[in-house]
Amino acid sequence: MARWLGLYKFPQVSYASSVVSLSDKTQFPSFLRIIPNDQSWSHGVALVLQYFGWNWVGIVAQDDDFGNQASYLLSDELRKVGICREFLMNIPASNFHKNFQSVARIMGTVSAKAIVVILNTFSFSLMLKGLSGRDVTGKIWIRRNIDDSEIALSCPNISQTLAISRQRGKIPGFSEFLGHLHVDETPENDYIKIFWEKIFGCKWPTLGLPCLSNRTEVEGSKFCTGKEHLQDQTISSLISNALSETYGAYTAVYSIAHALQDLISCDAREGPFGNGTCAESWDFQPWQLLYYLKKVRFWGHHGKEVIFDPNGDSPAAYDILNGQETPPKSFSLVNIGVIDTTGPSGKELTINISSIIWRGGQSQAPHSVCSESCLPGFSQIPRQGWPHCCFDCRPCPRGYIAKKRDMEQCEKCPEDQYSNSHRNHCVPKAEVFLTYEEPMGMAVTCAAVSFSLLMVFILGVFVRHRGFPIVRANNAVLSYALLISLALCFLSSLLFLSYPTKATCLLRQTTFGTVFIVAISSIFSKTITVVFAFQATRPGSTIRRWMRPRILNSMVFIFSSIQLTICVIWLGTSAPFPAADTHSQPGYIIIECNEGSVIAFYCVLGYMGFLALGSFIMAFLARNLPDTYNEAKFITFSMLVFCSVWISFLPTYQSTKGKAMVAVEVFAILASSAGLLGCIFVPKCYMILFRLNGHTHKWIKRSPGGTKEIHLHTLPSASCSSASSRVGRKPIK
Repeated sequence: MARWLGLYKFPQVSYASSVVSLSDKTQFPSFLRIIPNDQSWSHGVALVLQYFGWNWVGIVAQDDDFGNQASYLLSDELRKVGICREFLMNIPASNFHKNFQSVARIMGTVSAKAIVVILNTFSFSLMLKGLSGRDVTGKIWIRRNIDDSEIALSCPNISQTLAISRQRGKIPGFSEFLGHLHVDETPENDYIKIFWEKIFGCKWPTLGLPCLSNRTEVEGSKFCTGKEHLQDQTISSLISNALSETYGAYTAVYSIAHALQDLISCDAREGPFGNGTCAESWDFQPWQLLYYLKKVRFWGHHGKEVIFDPNGDSPAAYDILNGQETPPKSFSLVNIGVIDTTGPSGKELTINISSIIWRGGQSQAPHSVCSESCLPGFSQIPRQGWPHCCFDCRPCPRGYIAKKRDMEQCEKCPEDQYSNSHRNHCVPKAEVFLTYEEPMGMAVTCAAVSFSLLMVFILGVFVRHRGFPIVRANNAVLSYALLISLALCFLSSLLFLSYPTKATCLLRQTTFGTVFIVAISSIFSKTITVVFAFQATRPGSTIRRWMRPRILNSMVFIFSSIQLTICVIWLGTSAPFPAADTHSQPGYIIIECNEGSVIAFYCVLGYMGFLALGSFIMAFLARNLPDTYNEAKFITFSMLVFCSVWISFLPTYQSTKGKAMVAVEVFAILASSAGLLGCIFVPKCYMILFRLNGHTHKWIKRSPGGTKEIHLHTLPSASCSSASSRVGRKPIK
């Protein structure tokens, strides 16, 4: 009809049709309406669903232009705001009873609680009849027509309803009109009879809606007589809760009246038509009235301005009505909010949450979700083959957080922060390094200082008793160098304590490597002295000239210079530097010294290990040489301890992180230094301090078994001591 009338520009103003296609002015140039189209209604429904958190919904629509277009638009709006549709039922108009029986069976199997119904009043009433006797409690029925919501409330198995209906206003004089309304005056008007049944709860013999008719019979209501009278209270309740289309018709008529008023009030000198003419008041063309109708602008009794946009639609404004039970066994539709699509984005929806009462007196909105919301600290994991609203919740891994509900991905904490136990906040990481104050640091400090003082004491003993043969044997200068280097080795472990700085990082490994190589070089020189001493005492031996103390002391300098060169190259190419390790230990920042060049670090250790292994092999071969002061056995045991410590150090050092890694290296330094101290110098100190008779000529002349006199010129220690083997001096018997 609208397409046909549009050919002749006959204006039409609809108060009920909301099909979106009628907004196409190419096909329907003369069609206007005082209600929004289905696009606006679908947007409003999506806003309401989003507000209540209902992201898992179903749609029931009739299979015609009205239902198909509205369901398509609604599905599109739901997708835009992230709401998922569990099902869409398109019910054919033919064979209503059979189709709605199948709908009733399906309703008992779906999980969605929010059901959007796009049916006309008659179809909706048939569906409710099919649902009678079935358990569909907990479902929320969302409709646009107020009358349909009243039908839903009147059926006891329907749980909860929401109506998103166009706004209404009061019609002046309508109460008086209803007060004088009588059925007898227009007996042929069946609409008045239907109206009469709804108001007075009675039943005409041949009329009635399914659920209302059934309810009347159950409650034993009497038949309508036509002599009932509308009281003021009934009229007031009726006007406030129903007759939305009546107000729409009233507004449509007034829009035409305003257009006619504007047409009649045209100024003949400034007419809008050809040559500035106006339309004849009593003989105008339809297209002339259409011109004024498109420009209508007035305020309705609902407090909104009535205008038409370029598509012939009115601004979208809806009331949100909540069906609430009121005693005794009655209902009312309470306005709980407003949807105004002309408002700014984000402020289109206004809801008074305190005025909502759901079926059963509950104030908390029911849930209609596929999956329960993921709490902060959890992220959503989509279910395979399901819509995005269906997911599982997985706790965020360490170092990641989810501050809000339903986060699709956990956020990574900054490098200097870590996730708390609930995985919903990032907290600063604690800085970790080996300090003097903690037990391990105190133990290291005490051990390093104690051993260093012990080394100073031993050095003092050796200096004080420097004339004793046991001190002078096997090069006393090397013994002094070894004692001083070991003392420095103990003290070098203190560089590994406290907060790492650029200076301490540069000194740690280089100082440790240099002083240790001095100690190992001294031991290596001592070992060479023991091995070649016997050959040096043979008549005519050329080795004697190479066994001079100056040459042996120079070997220590040469070996140490090689290590020092490696350290200088290390510092010049890739020096150690302070670094923060934020990954190795969860929740902590490990402040450590990055070695810079790992190759240089292991070259320092490798060179030290090479000399230690050489000393061990040579000392092991010379362990059984006869000598009253033979150090070969002591050196063998000391190198065995030294090599065992550092061989164990390597895998342990690689497998630890943070303070433990530093502690492992400190322990290796202290243990290996203590091993050298215990195996080489403790026996000598015992001999010096507690075996005073061991330094007399009588004791020296004793063999280990006490039965055989030996000559000191056969002892390798004597060959290298100033007391018994200077060149050209006779051997002492």
